[in-house]
Amino acid sequence: MNVPRAEPLEGPVSTPSTAADSLSAPLVAETSTAQPSAGTPRRRSLGSIGLVLSAGISVQFGGALAASLMPRAGALGVVTLRLVAAALVLLVVCRPRVRGHGRADWATVIVFGLTMAGMNGLFYQSIARIPLGPAVALEVLGPLALSVLASRRAINLVWAGLALAGVVLLSGGGFGSLDVVGVLFALGAGAMWAAYIVFSARTGRRFPQADGLALAMAVAAVVFLPLGIVESGTRLLDPTTIALGSAVAVLSSVLPYTLELIALRRLPASTFAILMSLEPAIAATAGFLVLSQALSATEAAAIALVIAASMGVVLTQTGRGKAEVPEGH
Repeated sequence: MNVPRAEPLEGPVSTPSTAADSLSAPLVAETSTAQPSAGTPRRRSLGSIGLVLSAGISVQFGGALAASLMPRAGALGVVTLRLVAAALVLLVVCRPRVRGHGRADWATVIVFGLTMAGMNGLFYQSIARIPLGPAVALEVLGPLALSVLASRRAINLVWAGLALAGVVLLSGGGFGSLDVVGVLFALGAGAMWAAYIVFSARTGRRFPQADGLALAMAVAAVVFLPLGIVESGTRLLDPTTIALGSAVAVLSSVLPYTLELIALRRLPASTFAILMSLEPAIAATAGFLVLSQALSATEAAAIALVIAASMGVVLTQTGRGKAEVPEGH
């Protein structure tokens, strides 16, 4: 999920899948002037942290549920169900305006939808082949690389080195314990995630509130619908499959968007990004509890290195932001 920021290529690292933060940023700005809720600032901050962690748990357990649904509907079928259900919910809730937008606006939202479809499709193909924790750790390398390259700071080479060390550990000298195709799908999802960050920010600047997200989700659903039908056929019409696919959409999209939107009204973006850096660990936990995917000590250490690299980039960006603020402001 990408953190709302003024300059998308120089903000903190974003993390997967639930992410309309650049799109929801205008709504956050509008609602931030609301009356403060009761309770001390410390309690409100702890409550917001709890909401962000709950969103991360929802996303990753949604991913685990999706992986368990794949034998019934196939990877492409699960992606189709998730995107279609999420698109329907967002279109009903947001009721985006379709008139009054120029060609550049529609081009941006269409590319955003295509990157969303690619990111989800590649990631779900990945978790059909490798455990959830390593898949998320590999995927997060995309936004991590984007932040490192955009910052142009020497210290970020250290964080890149940590991430690379994590990948080397995860590979075991050749990804012997992981399916190579699954690894490539996860890395491809990371590359699409980096593109997603760029186009989500652009869409957020062209469309009010979450209108662009709703339209892009509809584009992604339309793109994936034929693929899901080809792979899964009439299995997509099974009531149990539809119910489980809708649950995946709620856990992986609708619920996290809502929780994060509430949290971001009271939580600094830097804190939000650090918490999001924990998602590979949450994913590994979800994979263990739901899918019985135990990690070796080496895989756990590799995931820890990727998390540390992600947190390091966030803290570096936050420190730079504070250093650029003149005293007295």
